[in-house]
Amino acid sequence: MPSRLNPYLSFDGDARQAFEFYQQVFGGELALNTFGSFGQQDTPFADKIMHAMLETPSGFTLMGADTPPGMERTAGDNFAISLSGDDDAELRGYWEKLSGSGSVTMPLEKQIWGDEFGMCTDRFGTPWMVNIAQPQG
Repeated sequence: MPSRLNPYLSFDGDARQAFEFYQQVFGGELALNTFGSFGQQDTPFADKIMHAMLETPSGFTLMGADTPPGMERTAGDNFAISLSGDDDAELRGYWEKLSGSGSVTMPLEKQIWGDEFGMCTDRFGTPWMVNIAQPQG
């Protein structure tokens, strides 16, 4: 799959409602994954959205999630730019350049969903998320 760049929004517990609204506005296919579906069934946030993706007929892609407990969310500062795909070398190169002169919020490493994922803020204060899809076997 080619690499993709799109906005990633953070919500305060209402990501499901927001993405259902965005689907009404833009149309398209909506995929919602909860924290419970990724091994956190017995937690108070099991039904909250760990990852949402809306792909529209116009070619728009919008992603987002509920902010998990322990992470801070501030209105107006609730977005990042997402880079994702399966080209390890390309995406790792972007990660190195973006995080190199900035700060790493979450190291680029394997996550519970099987991909490598990391978060950083570049030297200009822009937050980035990088997800490198792993081969499905």
